[in-house]
Amino acid sequence: MIRVHQIVIVEGKYDRHTLSNFLDASIIETGGFAIFKNKPLTDTLKKLAPQRGLIILTDSDRAGFAIRNYLCGIIDNRYITHVYIPDIHGKERRKKAPSKEGLLGVEGMSEAIIAEAFRKAGVTADQTPSKAFLTKTDLYQSGLSGGPESVRLRNAIKKELNLPGNLSTNRLLEILNIMLTKQEYLNLVSKIKEEIETHV
Repeated sequence: MIRVHQIVIVEGKYDRHTLSNFLDASIIETGGFAIFKNKPLTDTLKKLAPQRGLIILTDSDRAGFAIRNYLCGIIDNRYITHVYIPDIHGKERRKKAPSKEGLLGVEGMSEAIIAEAFRKAGVTADQTPSKAFLTKTDLYQSGLSGGPESVRLRNAIKKELNLPGNLSTNRLLEILNIMLTKQEYLNLVSKIKEEIETHV
Protein backbone atom coordinates (compact mmCIF):
# COMPACT_ATOMS: atom_id res chain seq x y z
CA MET A 1 0.00 0.00 0.00
CA ILE A 2 1.38 3.39 -1.04
CA ARG A 3 0.59 6.08 1.52
CA VAL A 4 0.90 9.77 0.62
CA HIS A 5 0.03 12.91 2.53
CA GLN A 6 -0.98 15.04 -0.44
CA ILE A 7 -4.45 15.02 -1.98
CA VAL A 8 -4.52 13.09 -5.25
CA ILE A 9 -6.60 14.54 -8.08
CA VAL A 10 -7.88 12.12 -10.74
CA GLU A 11 -10.39 12.42 -13.56
CA GLY A 12 -13.09 9.90 -12.71
CA LYS A 13 -14.53 7.19 -10.49
CA TYR A 14 -12.77 4.32 -12.28
CA ASP A 15 -9.40 5.99 -11.73
CA ARG A 16 -10.28 6.45 -8.10
CA HIS A 17 -11.39 2.83 -7.77
CA THR A 18 -8.13 1.54 -9.26
CA LEU A 19 -5.95 3.74 -7.05
CA SER A 20 -7.88 2.93 -3.88
CA ASN A 21 -6.74 -0.69 -4.23
CA PHE A 22 -3.15 0.26 -3.47
CA LEU A 23 -3.05 3.96 -2.59
CA ASP A 24 -3.73 5.16 0.95
CA ALA A 25 -4.57 8.79 0.26
CA SER A 26 -7.36 11.32 -0.05
CA ILE A 27 -8.54 11.06 -3.68
CA ILE A 28 -10.79 13.62 -5.36
CA GLU A 29 -12.34 13.26 -8.82
CA THR A 30 -12.68 16.15 -11.26
CA GLY A 31 -15.59 14.51 -13.03
CA GLY A 32 -13.65 14.87 -16.28
CA PHE A 33 -14.32 18.19 -18.01
CA ALA A 34 -17.06 18.95 -15.45
CA ILE A 35 -14.32 20.56 -13.36
CA PHE A 36 -14.30 23.49 -15.80
CA LYS A 37 -17.71 24.62 -14.53
CA ASN A 38 -17.62 23.26 -10.98
CA LYS A 39 -16.81 26.38 -8.95
CA PRO A 40 -17.56 24.78 -5.54
CA LEU A 41 -15.00 22.06 -6.26
CA THR A 42 -12.34 24.41 -7.61
CA ASP A 43 -12.86 26.76 -4.64
CA THR A 44 -12.40 23.81 -2.31
CA LEU A 45 -9.22 22.67 -4.07
CA LYS A 46 -7.80 26.19 -3.83
CA LYS A 47 -8.43 26.11 -0.10
CA LEU A 48 -6.98 22.65 0.45
CA ALA A 49 -3.88 23.09 -1.71
CA PRO A 50 -1.84 25.16 0.80
CA GLN A 51 -2.84 22.83 3.63
CA ARG A 52 -1.99 19.46 2.11
CA GLY A 53 -0.60 19.95 -1.37
CA LEU A 54 -2.14 18.43 -4.51
CA ILE A 55 -0.89 15.62 -6.72
CA ILE A 56 -2.37 15.80 -10.21
CA LEU A 57 -2.61 12.35 -11.79
CA THR A 58 -4.60 12.53 -15.03
CA ASP A 59 -4.52 10.38 -18.15
CA SER A 60 -1.70 11.00 -20.62
CA ASP A 61 -4.04 11.86 -23.49
CA ARG A 62 -5.11 15.33 -24.67
CA ALA A 63 -8.13 15.40 -22.36
CA GLY A 64 -5.99 14.56 -19.35
CA PHE A 65 -3.53 17.34 -20.16
CA ALA A 66 -6.38 19.81 -20.71
CA ILE A 67 -7.67 19.10 -17.20
CA ARG A 68 -4.14 19.25 -15.75
CA ASN A 69 -3.44 22.59 -17.46
CA TYR A 70 -6.76 24.03 -16.29
CA LEU A 71 -5.99 23.19 -12.67
CA CYS A 72 -2.52 24.71 -13.02
CA GLY A 73 -4.14 27.90 -14.25
CA ILE A 74 -6.37 28.37 -11.20
CA ILE A 75 -4.30 26.92 -8.33
CA ASP A 76 -0.98 28.21 -7.04
CA ASN A 77 1.60 25.92 -8.65
CA ARG A 78 3.74 25.94 -5.50
CA TYR A 79 1.28 23.45 -4.01
CA ILE A 80 1.01 21.16 -7.05
CA THR A 81 3.04 18.03 -7.78
CA HIS A 82 2.68 16.49 -11.23
CA VAL A 83 2.69 12.72 -11.55
CA TYR A 84 2.66 11.41 -15.12
CA ILE A 85 1.75 7.92 -16.25
CA PRO A 86 3.64 6.53 -19.27
CA ASP A 87 2.16 6.17 -22.74
CA ILE A 88 1.02 2.55 -22.84
CA HIS A 89 -1.14 1.45 -25.74
CA GLY A 90 -4.08 -0.73 -24.87
CA LYS A 91 -7.69 -0.89 -23.71
CA GLU A 92 -9.20 -1.06 -20.23
CA ARG A 93 -11.16 -4.26 -19.62
CA ARG A 94 -14.46 -2.48 -19.01
CA LYS A 95 -14.31 -0.68 -22.38
CA LYS A 96 -15.48 -2.14 -25.68
CA ALA A 97 -12.95 -0.12 -27.68
CA PRO A 98 -9.71 1.74 -26.97
CA SER A 99 -9.74 5.48 -26.33
CA LYS A 100 -9.41 7.86 -29.28
CA GLU A 101 -5.63 7.98 -28.81
CA GLY A 102 -5.37 4.26 -27.98
CA LEU A 103 -3.67 4.83 -24.62
CA LEU A 104 -4.41 3.28 -21.25
CA GLY A 105 -5.65 5.74 -18.65
CA VAL A 106 -4.91 5.88 -14.93
CA GLU A 107 -7.48 3.14 -14.33
CA GLY A 108 -5.48 0.76 -16.52
CA MET A 109 -2.19 1.23 -14.67
CA SER A 110 -0.71 -1.37 -12.33
CA GLU A 111 0.50 -0.65 -8.82
CA ALA A 112 4.12 -0.99 -9.96
CA ILE A 113 3.68 1.59 -12.71
CA ILE A 114 1.92 4.05 -10.39
CA ALA A 115 4.59 3.58 -7.72
CA GLU A 116 7.33 4.28 -10.27
CA ALA A 117 5.47 7.37 -11.53
CA PHE A 118 5.24 8.68 -7.97
CA ARG A 119 8.94 7.98 -7.41
CA LYS A 120 9.92 9.87 -10.57
CA ALA A 121 7.84 12.84 -9.39
CA GLY A 122 9.71 12.86 -6.09
CA VAL A 123 6.69 11.81 -4.06
CA THR A 124 7.80 9.79 -1.07
CA ALA A 125 5.62 7.48 0.99
CA ASP A 126 4.10 9.03 4.08
CA GLN A 127 4.94 7.00 7.17
CA THR A 128 2.37 8.68 9.42
CA PRO A 129 -0.35 6.34 10.69
CA SER A 130 -3.65 6.33 8.84
CA LYS A 131 -6.35 8.27 10.62
CA ALA A 132 -9.84 6.97 11.36
CA PHE A 133 -11.90 8.04 8.37
CA LEU A 134 -15.43 9.31 8.63
CA THR A 135 -18.23 7.45 6.88
CA LYS A 136 -21.81 8.25 5.91
CA THR A 137 -22.82 6.38 9.06
CA ASP A 138 -20.82 8.88 11.13
CA LEU A 139 -22.67 11.76 9.45
CA TYR A 140 -26.00 10.08 10.20
CA GLN A 141 -25.13 9.35 13.83
CA SER A 142 -23.99 12.91 14.44
CA GLY A 143 -27.11 14.36 12.82
CA LEU A 144 -25.59 15.67 9.59
CA SER A 145 -27.75 13.45 7.40
CA GLY A 146 -31.21 11.91 7.68
CA GLY A 147 -32.41 14.18 10.49
CA PRO A 148 -34.61 17.28 10.85
CA GLU A 149 -31.59 19.52 11.62
CA SER A 150 -29.23 17.92 9.09
CA VAL A 151 -29.23 20.74 6.55
CA ARG A 152 -28.73 23.34 9.27
CA LEU A 153 -25.83 21.40 10.79
CA ARG A 154 -24.15 20.82 7.44
CA ASN A 155 -24.46 24.48 6.54
CA ALA A 156 -23.02 25.49 9.92
CA ILE A 157 -20.02 23.19 9.42
CA LYS A 158 -19.43 24.52 5.90
CA LYS A 159 -19.50 28.06 7.27
CA GLU A 160 -17.17 27.16 10.15
CA LEU A 161 -14.66 25.60 7.74
CA ASN A 162 -15.11 28.32 5.10
CA LEU A 163 -16.38 25.86 2.49
CA PRO A 164 -18.78 26.55 -0.39
CA GLY A 165 -22.43 26.50 0.69
CA ASN A 166 -23.65 24.35 -2.19
CA LEU A 167 -21.15 21.55 -1.57
CA SER A 168 -22.98 18.20 -1.80
CA THR A 169 -23.13 15.88 1.21
CA ASN A 170 -20.83 13.33 -0.48
CA ARG A 171 -18.29 16.02 -1.37
CA LEU A 172 -18.51 17.44 2.15
CA LEU A 173 -17.71 14.00 3.55
CA GLU A 174 -14.60 13.81 1.34
CA ILE A 175 -13.44 17.26 2.45
CA LEU A 176 -14.08 16.54 6.15
CA ASN A 177 -11.88 13.46 5.86
CA ILE A 178 -9.12 15.60 4.36
CA MET A 179 -9.33 18.52 6.75
CA LEU A 180 -10.13 16.89 10.09
CA THR A 181 -9.40 13.86 12.19
CA LYS A 182 -12.43 11.97 13.47
CA GLN A 183 -12.02 13.48 16.94
CA GLU A 184 -11.72 17.00 15.51
CA TYR A 185 -14.91 16.38 13.56
CA LEU A 186 -16.78 15.20 16.66
CA ASN A 187 -15.54 18.21 18.64
CA LEU A 188 -16.66 20.57 15.89
CA VAL A 189 -20.13 19.01 15.67
CA SER A 190 -20.49 19.23 19.46
CA LYS A 191 -19.46 22.89 19.42
CA ILE A 192 -21.91 23.76 16.64
CA LYS A 193 -24.79 21.93 18.33
CA GLU A 194 -24.12 23.87 21.54
CA GLU A 195 -24.12 27.16 19.63
CA ILE A 196 -27.41 26.25 17.93
CA GLU A 197 -29.04 25.33 21.27
CA THR A 198 -27.80 28.58 22.82
CA HIS A 199 -29.50 30.64 20.10
CA VAL A 200 -32.80 28.74 20.18
